[in-house]
Amino acid sequence: MTQILRTTADEPVQEREAGPGTKLAQLYASTGAASVRLAYLLTGDRALAEDIAQDAFLRVVGRLGHLRDPGAFDAYLRRAVVNLAKNHHRRRALERRFLSSSTAAESVPAPERQVVDRHAIVAALGRLSERQRAAIVLRYYEDLSEDAIAQVL
Repeated sequence: MTQILRTTADEPVQEREAGPGTKLAQLYASTGAASVRLAYLLTGDRALAEDIAQDAFLRVVGRLGHLRDPGAFDAYLRRAVVNLAKNHHRRRALERRFLSSSTAAESVPAPERQVVDRHAIVAALGRLSERQRAAIVLRYYEDLSEDAIAQVL
């Protein structure tokens, strides 16, 4: 017997026969796309966003039995995505400081190009600090209140 599930993007997903991994697959199907989008908006890199979203999912699922409110899985997952993105930016900043102190910086002028609005927004987000970027994404993309953003950050 198959059932049709809906993800957050209202895309139909076929459920396989009831089996041991079905609940976990359903949970990933319902939260995976949203967490990848959130990670992409925080990092600007699709492949990195997929890695962060999967790592966050594994971390939260691994602690599912220890969560205070298992019904708030989405909130825990969102916080894990934001934290992993922050950690990534910290590592990158450390790498940049190390490289700039060890080698002479070469300035290469970048040619100006006309950019689609979507790319302009991602570029603007990339110029913000990690905390500002997270606040903007959580407020305008995730539509969280200021209190909820404060809790996540």
